[in-house]
Amino acid sequence: MTVTEEDFAEQTERYRYELRVHCYRMLGSYDDAEDLVQETFLRAWRKRADFEGRSSFRAWLYKIATNACIDDVRRPQRVLPHQLEPSSWPTGEAVARDDLPWLQPFPDILLDRSQEPDAAAVRRETIELAFLIAIQHLPARQRAVLIFRDVLGWSAKETADLLDSSVASVNSALQRARPVLREHLPARRTEWAPVGDPSAAEQALLAKYMDAFERADPSGLAALMHEDIRITMPPYPFWFSGRADAERIMAANLSVDGLAYRGDFRYRVVGFNRQPALASYLRVPGDTVFRPFGVGVFRIEDGLIAEMTAFEVTDFPLYGLPDHLASA
Repeated sequence: MTVTEEDFAEQTERYRYELRVHCYRMLGSYDDAEDLVQETFLRAWRKRADFEGRSSFRAWLYKIATNACIDDVRRPQRVLPHQLEPSSWPTGEAVARDDLPWLQPFPDILLDRSQEPDAAAVRRETIELAFLIAIQHLPARQRAVLIFRDVLGWSAKETADLLDSSVASVNSALQRARPVLREHLPARRTEWAPVGDPSAAEQALLAKYMDAFERADPSGLAALMHEDIRITMPPYPFWFSGRADAERIMAANLSVDGLAYRGDFRYRVVGFNRQPALASYLRVPGDTVFRPFGVGVFRIEDGLIAEMTAFEVTDFPLYGLPDHLASA
């Protein structure tokens, strides 16, 4: 029986969201993951005659997607600023580095659409920024083995079949991958790893943050932060460590006389990587509306902000957010 392109597209489309999550875990980039899902569907269509039903259609697509990620050597290891250099205060005008392969965030609204049978794994600590950074330290095949074995819960045999490898090789790769992952994960991770939507206490903390920022109160913002807070703002390569520097950069952004002052901000609560997050809108001097500016992803520990990663993401309608806010 001949399979039409339309029928094949309908069959593959049901796996789009979970394959996007899989490719994102492999690559650390939302944009690259989107590209690789399209590449997966293209390869699958070209190789459709090779599918003999010895594995599930889903497993066959995962195999194609994984190989596409491994084969794509053009895509370097994704990073965040704190991996590149010590914390510092910029000595001159802040210059973005668009030539670096920055880690990208993944919106919860698309995680929620995943139809994978083990979608609960997406709700645990396997999608947070810390995990994405840590897993990037693994070679691509080890990364794939760890994802299939420890994230998706596939057996050693299933993983070996998918990677055209042996069970012994898969087990060996997993034994090498786990210590590297533990080495690069933050201390006390199990105590702060997100397990669902922000708690009432986290929501209250975000509300205080938004209120202090909109009131241009840097000392109020600093009071919500841990003493050793880390703030990164890709695509800017520098980063800040400690409450004092955090208050200093907040003051610079909020004061009309500050070197980094951009205008007035408004916020909306959103979710990225199963972590509390805020979408920020900026009204520049002379404008009449607030326009998309970026997304801040938070790690909250013991009731205070332990880490904030601010991304220049502006495609807000994709996340169910308005494309602007009125000034009134």
